[in-house]
Parts: sequence; structure tokens; C-alpha cells
Amino acid sequence: MAPGKVYLLNSLTEKMQSPDSDFRYMALNDLANEIAQDQAIFGSDETIEAKVLNQVLKLVEDKISEVKNQAVKCLGQLIKIVRENQMNIIVDKLIEYSGGKDEELRDIAGLALKTVTTELPQDAKITQKACAKLTPKLLLQLKNPSTPPETAIDTLSILSILATRFAPYLADLDQPPLDILSPLLNHPRPAVRKRVILTLAQFLPPSSPRAVTTLLKSLPPLLAASATLDQQRTTVQLLGAIARYAPNKLESTLNEIVPGIINAAGRGDAELSEGALQALETIVLKCPTEVTPFVAPIITVGSELIKYDPNYAGDDDDDEEMNDADEDEDEELQDEYSDDEDTSYKVRRSATKLLSAVISTRPALLVTFLRSVSPVLISRFGDREESVRLEVWSTYGVLLKQIEVYGGSPQTREASGLKRKREDSNVESRSPSSTDEETPYSLLRGQAPTFVKTLLKQLQAKIPPPALQAGISLLHSFLTVLPGSMAASSSTVLSIVSSVLAQPTTTTTSTLHTTTLTFVARFFSTHQPATFTASLPNLLPRLLTSAGDKHPRIASESFRVFSALLNALKPIGVSTGAGWVESVYDEVVRRLERTDTDADVRARAEECLADLWLCATDVVRRLSGKEWEALMKGARTEGAVQVIERVAKEVVISDKWVGECIEWVCGVLRKSGRGGRVDAFKCLEVLLRGYKAGVPHSDAEHIIPHITPYITTSDLSLLAHSLSVLTVLLQLSPKETFEIVERDLLSNIYILACSPLVSGAALDALLSFFYHLVQADGQITTHVIPGLRLTLENTKAGQVSPANVGKCIGAVVRSQNSIAAGAIAEFSKYIQPSSKASEAKTVLSLLTLGEIGRFIDMSPQADIFTNSLEFFLADSEELRSAAAFAVGNIAIGNIHQFLPVIIQQVQSNDEKRLLSLHALKEVVTHCSHGQLEGVAGALWSPLFENSNNSEESTRNVAAACLGKLTTTNPSAYLPQLQARLRDPSPAIRATVVSAIRYTLADTTQSYDDLLSPLIIEFLTLVQDTDLTVKRLALSSLNAAARNKPHLIRDHLVTIMPLLYAETAVRPDLIRIVEMGPWKHKVDDGLEARKSAYETMYTILDTCISKVDLHEFFTHVLRGLSDSADEIKVLCHMMLFRLSQVAPTTVSQRLDDASPDLEESVKGAAVTKDTVKQDLERGAELQRSALRAVAALSKISSPAVSPRFDNFVIQVEKGALGAEFRELL
Repeated sequence: MAPGKVYLLNSLTEKMQSPDSDFRYMALNDLANEIAQDQAIFGSDETIEAKVLNQVLKLVEDKISEVKNQAVKCLGQLIKIVRENQMNIIVDKLIEYSGGKDEELRDIAGLALKTVTTELPQDAKITQKACAKLTPKLLLQLKNPSTPPETAIDTLSILSILATRFAPYLADLDQPPLDILSPLLNHPRPAVRKRVILTLAQFLPPSSPRAVTTLLKSLPPLLAASATLDQQRTTVQLLGAIARYAPNKLESTLNEIVPGIINAAGRGDAELSEGALQALETIVLKCPTEVTPFVAPIITVGSELIKYDPNYAGDDDDDEEMNDADEDEDEELQDEYSDDEDTSYKVRRSATKLLSAVISTRPALLVTFLRSVSPVLISRFGDREESVRLEVWSTYGVLLKQIEVYGGSPQTREASGLKRKREDSNVESRSPSSTDEETPYSLLRGQAPTFVKTLLKQLQAKIPPPALQAGISLLHSFLTVLPGSMAASSSTVLSIVSSVLAQPTTTTTSTLHTTTLTFVARFFSTHQPATFTASLPNLLPRLLTSAGDKHPRIASESFRVFSALLNALKPIGVSTGAGWVESVYDEVVRRLERTDTDADVRARAEECLADLWLCATDVVRRLSGKEWEALMKGARTEGAVQVIERVAKEVVISDKWVGECIEWVCGVLRKSGRGGRVDAFKCLEVLLRGYKAGVPHSDAEHIIPHITPYITTSDLSLLAHSLSVLTVLLQLSPKETFEIVERDLLSNIYILACSPLVSGAALDALLSFFYHLVQADGQITTHVIPGLRLTLENTKAGQVSPANVGKCIGAVVRSQNSIAAGAIAEFSKYIQPSSKASEAKTVLSLLTLGEIGRFIDMSPQADIFTNSLEFFLADSEELRSAAAFAVGNIAIGNIHQFLPVIIQQVQSNDEKRLLSLHALKEVVTHCSHGQLEGVAGALWSPLFENSNNSEESTRNVAAACLGKLTTTNPSAYLPQLQARLRDPSPAIRATVVSAIRYTLADTTQSYDDLLSPLIIEFLTLVQDTDLTVKRLALSSLNAAARNKPHLIRDHLVTIMPLLYAETAVRPDLIRIVEMGPWKHKVDDGLEARKSAYETMYTILDTCISKVDLHEFFTHVLRGLSDSADEIKVLCHMMLFRLSQVAPTTVSQRLDDASPDLEESVKGAAVTKDTVKQDLERGAELQRSALRAVAALSKISSPAVSPRFDNFVIQVEKGALGAEFRELL
């Protein structure tokens, strides 16, 4: 140890002995700081360590409280760094103090022991020894009958800390903790019993099976009516604690325990009923699968005890009227008994929470809940105890959320696509459907009048702002699920809204105002104007006042309300709404003109301005027009651009206005960021089409210089938009635009056409540009094609895309068919056998002829087809691919002449078979539906004959063609695919299931009735013994879940177990490959496993209503520990999604997910063999895990998942804390 450290520690020790308490306190404080800065402060000097420690322990007995507390803090730091023998001294001394007769010393010793156990490092060597030393002594202290109750409570608290933090170290104790703790359940002090219940439950996980079984077998008799009331209360509380901390220990005994708890709940004792209901709630949440047989009686007991109110003399049938009595009657009622003595509300609140737990974890029972639970909840909307009333409203909100998310539960076919057509089969329908059978929506609609009437009655009473806000939020949730359901009560609804908005805005009411305005916006957007126009004269002044409020959230929501109102009343004429519309207009302009307007308020005001112009055009047109100047002068250009685009698209103003807007938008292009530029280009295109008298001659010359900088491959999105604007100019102002384009841009665009980077929307825009360029001036055609070809030839090899150039030339020829013959003659000479053209020129010629052949019949030049076919034997892969493209597309131009030749090549020529299949794929892909129907029969057999091929590439091409052909005549071809499902050849089965995958990619529903009965037979190939077939079947299932979920929803009961089976790692598919001195592990089942998890992710999005989320979540947890990072990332994504759609289910099992998430957040371990790719992959996994943890932390409930909560705290404190907080 350095001399300086020795001097420092000796000096601190001396100060600890000072008679001055301030010196003692400061010495302890300095010591704690020194230890925090240097964990090796004692070095190897055991003498000085013992000296310091003994002095700190002496100060635990100090007479001054501040000194004692500081000594405790020092012990928390010292326990991390002292040697084992010193640790033993700490433990022995503190145990001695805690068992002494000095009450004050016992208290400080208890605090010190808690501090020491809390500060022990999780993985240090000393921790295990400390647990082994401390736990038996604490248990021995509890075993001593003379231990004071206060000491026993402290000791139990310390044992709880040990059990929750260091459970693995407590498994091999000499004396089982349960044997010592169990007798304390009969302690005469209730506080001790309450504490021992918690500690006992926390010690179950590390305890031996024998001790656990003995304890659990002793509990059912204590639930019987013959047991004392205290025994029953203690037992139900213990069972609830066990369910919380060790649910897996309880699962095997639920058949005996749950009936006993249910019976205990109905025995009339308030405290016993409350404990029993809380225990049932925890069991429902923690043992979701095992408790299933008891769900019905649990619902029954919850529905009965939610009415438990022995102090209320009213009739149960009139419970909803409880809160309607006059204030005088309430005062009389309060004279009869004191609310302070009435604890029945705790029973009702616990019953409500129990029903909420069942509802939130059992979406399959939505119809049952709406039949039996919903009426009970509605009847309790008026509970006289506010906390119960709010809990009832919250529970009904949970029910509404479940209906919104799981609208097509297993008890209904409401979401079935077989009974009704949906516009988007990718998203599960959540809207009510008209069907005779009971569905969640039909049942809710039937209860809507009672719901609205009962809740509105409560909101009309005098209730505090938080309760009023909760009630209005519930109304909003109801409207979200069942739009337009409050038409009959609209006057009452809007009267309540008006009275809320009439209250002055304060810190306590601002949130209420915001919630109310959000609800009103929803109300206006979901109801017919006739239902609320009579209430507008009273409501509009309140809304206008709110729009001018200084609170930003209130003002922004007010503008949102006016937007909803304007759209609901559209169109608004001068005679019907001039007054209030002008007032809204004035407030919008005022907000836009002010530079200090909040960004959110300004955004909502801009949206409202657009709605004013779209919905009240005649009124706004008469006003000053100051809004456009205010809009364009604002700093937020993105919103202004969107407003101008919306107005220009739907309202005709004037060409002058259009010109001014174009000039302003061009300035935005120059100043904005990337997102603003995208909006500006869209707006510019709309504005150009908005001219009534045509585009002015000067506009092209003004606009083109502003868009020229974006005609580059550095940003393909902006390139696509800039080319689209050029195309619009060529259409609307061809002469002026053409001259500028030819002079300034065309050579650069030729270079773009050759770039392999141009694809997708940018390529489509480029083709449209060339099409309209030629239409603007037909004479340019003779220059464009040579220009494109020469640019390609002059560009370096590897930096060109002949396919793109071919497409551009094809677009030119399509625009001017008159030049087709010349173009064909020019390019065909380079593919003649005698040609000595370069490979690049030949490839371009083949691709161009293919593009032209798609819409020009080349049968008069049949040699072109024949010459193209000969290139199937070329040495160059690029030439062969181009030839297949040319042959297939030329065949489309005259399918009856050329297609038989391709089929013959497929059947008879082994060398040309694969390329001929690629040519057939071009035919099948680009043919019109009518053409394909005519030739499907000729193609079917040759394709299937070549599916039994060992080469996967050949099979894939054949399968793609078969899938496309199946859609042309499904009644004929689906049975043929079905007949080959059991073919002994794996190649045939692989082709069949792959063909089905391509069929499922077609989102039209024209043949769904034919596919539906067969789909399950196709998809059960996930059980196939061949890995390729299995992987393709999983891929097909994924396609079905994404594109046609309605076909598989009713089969998920069969499919999901097969899918889950494929998520397991199969050791028999893992092999070791030796690569020189290294051995590499190869998992042949990885691809199938990854496909299975990808399919689970898709099903979670599209078929959630039919999925058992408890089982689903179990398999997601298993994937978190998979060896493949890709699967871990998929599971992180599913955790993110599950946290949104099933928060209750997920929040109960966060501790199960914690270990694997902790491992992923750590990042990649760096070794001498680590390469850059490993670090990048580890960083991506770390970010993925962090996103999942951030989402899960939002649904974590206090004390439910202590390990996860501790993990989140560590992440926030660690190196990733800043990134984590951003995700929140």
C-alpha cells in the first residue's frame, strides 16, 4: 500500500475516535468517498483493514444518530472490498447487535444488515460466502422464540433481500428455511405474519422440492371453513405471494387450491374476501394456462363480489342509481356509518381488479365477457367509493381495448374473409360486421345505450377533475371501438363537454380540457351532423375560447376539433357557417402570424387552415387572404408545403396564387432538409397541374434550375421526384421544357440511365421521362437512342446497367411506334451469327429487343428469335441471361408462334433447359391474364416434368411459373398441385409447396373459396422430413399469414403447434466442419428455424385474435436464448410488438426474459479472433435488445418483476444510458 494511503487511513481512524461528533461523521464520510473512488484502497495490508473496520463497527453503537447512519453507509461500501475473515466479523457483530436488548441498537443493526445485503455485489466471490454465513444466523435468530417482533420483521426483510438477489446461493443450506419460516405464519402479531408471508414465498424458488411439497400440502386444509379466520386470511395471502414469486411451484396443486380460495372469498369476511380475490388475480396472471379450468367460477365470484356492500341498503338491481341521490340523502347515509370504518370498498376494488386480470389475459372469451361481465361492470359505474368507481371504469377500458385488438376472437368468425370481402387482407378487420351470430361488436352495440346512459349520469354529477377525465377517456375509448354509438345522447354528451370547457384552465384542469377536446374531435368525426348541429351554438364559443388558450396542448387540440367539425359539416356555405368559420379563420391567422407560436399549435393551425379551404371554400374565399402570407413566412415549411398541396389538389383558386406558391416552393427546395424537399416536389407537381390557363412559358425556365441539383444518384427518392416534375412540365409545357432539357439536362440523364443504382421508383420515373420527352418532340427520337447507346459504351464496365438502358430505349419506342422497325433492324444486326460486336453491345441489343418484343410482333423477323436462342450456349453468363430475357419477351409479342419453341427446348434440350425455363418465367410474368389463360395448359406439364430436378435453381423457376399459372385457372390447377403433395420425391414436394407460396403472393380473393379447403393440407408440409420442403412450407405459411390471413385463422389451432415445434434447436442437425486448424459449427436447421420465427412475427401482426398469447410468449422467450443472432433480433421485435398488444400477459413474465436480454445488451465479447463483422453484428443485436427493453420497461409494474426492474436501472446507469433514454 502506498504510504499516502496508510497515512490517510490512519488519520481517518484517529478522527473516528474523536470526542467531537462532527469529526467522527466527516471521517466516516471521507472513508466512504475514498472507497468509492478506489476499491483497492487497503491493498495487501490486512492490519490497517481490520483496524478501520473495527472502528467503523464501534461507531455503529455511537450515541449520535447521524454518526450511526454514516457508519452504516460505510459498512455498505466496506462489505464489497474486505477479506472473508473481515466479512465474518461484520456479520457476527451485526447479528449480535440485532439480537441484543438495546432497542435503538437493534434498529441500527437491522438497518446495517439491510444495507450490507443490498450492497453485496451480484457476482463477487465474497457474496456466496456472505450468504452462507449470514442466512443461517438470521434463520437461527427467527427460530429463537424470544426474538422481539420488531427484530423479527427486520430479519425477515433482510432474508427477503437475500432470497431475491442471491437465490442460487441459498439452495444448499443445512437447515431448510421453509421449516423455520412456516411456524411464524401462526405468530400472534399480524405485522410479523404479513412479513413472513412475503419472505416465505421468496424462499420457495431455491428451496428443495420436498420442502415445497410439504408446505403446499399443508395449505388446503387451512382454507376450509373449519379453520380459524386468521388461518384462512394468512393462507390466501400466502398463496397470492407464492403465485407472485414462485408460480411454477404452485401449478401442480392448483386443482386443490383454487376451489378453496374461491370458497373462502364468499364467506362474508371483508379482509378474507379481499385477500382471496387478490390471490386469484395473481394466479390468473402468473399461471394463465393451469388456471384455465377455473376461469368460469373465478368470473362468477368476481362478478358477485364487485357488488359487495353490506353497508348499503339499496337493491342490487339498482346499483347504478347509487350515486344519484340528493346531497341531503348522502349526508343522512354518512350519519349512519363512517366511511373510515367501512372497508367493503376494498373487496369491490379487488373484485374489479380480478375481472380486469381475466379480461386482459383471455381475449378468447370476449363474447363471454360481453354477455356476463360487461353488464355487471356497467351496473357498478356509479359505485359510491371513488377509487372503486375509477377501477371499474378502467376495467371497462381494458375490455374495450381487447375488443379493439382482438376483434375476431376464437368465439366469432367476424374477421373471416370467407364471409365478407375486405379491402385489405393484410390487416385484421376491427370494424363491426353485420352478421346474425353474436360477435363482440354486436354484443357491445346492444349494450351501447345502457353504457352511455349510465356513464353520462355519473359525469353529470359533481365529481373531481381526475374522475371526470377518466370518464371522458372511457367515452373516447368506446367511440374508438364503436364509432357513432352516442348519437341518441349527443345533446347530453356535448352539454357535459361544454360545462367542462367552461371551467377556467388551471394546472389541475388543463389535462381534463385536453382529454375532453380529444374526445370531441373523435365525436365529430364519427357522428352525422344532424346529431350535433343543435348543440353547436352553445359549444362553439367554448371551443373558440379554447383555441385562443395560452396552454399549447389545449390550443392544438382545439384546432384538431375544428378540423374534425369542418370535415363533418363539409361543404359549409356562406349562409350556414360564416360566423364561426370566420372566427376560426381569424384565430388560425393570428397563430400563424405570431413568431412565438408553439410548434405543435402551429402544425394544428396549418392543418385547420387546409380544412377551412377544403370544407368552407366559399366562406374563406371572401376573406382577406392574409393566411398565405402568414403561412409562407413561418419557420416550419414542411407543414406549409403540405397545406398548399392539399388546397391546390382540391380547390381552384387562381393562376396567380399558383404561380406565387410555385415560386415559394422553389425556395423551399433550396433551403429545406431532405424530408422537406420530398414534400416540396410533391407539392410542385400538384401546383403545376393546378393551372387553369396552362403553365406560363416562363415557369419551366424558372423551375428547372431548382430541380437540376437533385437529378443525381446520391438520393434516389429525390431523383424520382425531380424526374416526375420534369415529366409533368414536358406534358403541360412541352415546347419550353424540351428546349431546356435538351440543352442542359439530357446528357446528364443519359448517364443516369446507364447507372445500376437507378431502380424502383427512380427507374419508373426515368422511363416515364423518356416516354414523354419523345412525345414532346418526336424528332428527338433519332438522337435519344444513339445517345443512350453511346453513353453506355463510353462508361466503364461494371458501372453500367444495360438492362436500364434497354428499358429506356423500350420506353422511347413504345412512345413512337413509328421508329420500331428501324430500332429492331439496328439492334438485330448485333446478334446475327456473323456479327463481331462486343459482348456489351450484344447484351444491350438482346435486352433492347426483349423490351421492344413485348409489345411489337417480331414474327416477320423470326431470325431475331432464333439468333437470340443461340446465345443460350454462350460462354458469358451475362449473355445467356440477356438471351433468356430476349427470348421470353419476344415470345409475348406473338405467343402462338414462339412459345412452342421455348417449350420444346425445355422438354428436349438439357443444355438450354434452365435458360428456357427463365424465358418461360418472362412469358408467365409479363403476359396479360387473357394470354396466359390460353397457354397455361401447354405450359403446365413441361414445367412439372422439370420440377423433379436436383438443382434448386431449376425448381425455383418452375415453381414460380406454376404458381402464376395456378392463378389463371385455380379450379383446374389447385387439385393437380394437391395430388402431388405426397409424391415420394422431395423435389416434387418442394416444387409444389413453392408454387403455393407464389400463388399466395397474389392478394386478390377471386380464388380464395377454392384455396381455403386445401390450404391446411399444403401447409402441414412443415412436418416434412426433407429440410428444403420444410423450409419452403414455412415460407409459404408466412406468405399466407401476410397476404391471406383469413384463410389460415381458423386453422391456427392445428398449425401453431407444428410451427412451435420448428422453433426448437435440433442437435441432430448440428455438425462440425473442420477448416484447417479451426473447427466450425454448422446448424443445418437454422434456416427452417429462422423461417418459423419470421412466420410467428407475421402471425402476431395479422392473426393475433386466434393466437394463445401465453404459449406464443413462451416460445418467444425460448428464441431469446437461441445461438443465432438473427433469431434473437426477431424475438426482440416480437417482444416490442407484444408489449403493445398484450401488455398484461407480457408484464407478468419480464423476469423470465431478463437473463437473455441482459446477455444481448452486453454486446459482443472481444477475443483475439474477433473481426469487424462480429463487432458490427454484436452492436446490431445490442441495439435490437435495447429497443425491446425500452418498450418492455413502459409496461413493467412495480414489484412484479424485480430482476427486470433492476436490469433497467443498470442499463440507465451504464454506458448505454443515453441511447436507452432516447428510446423511451
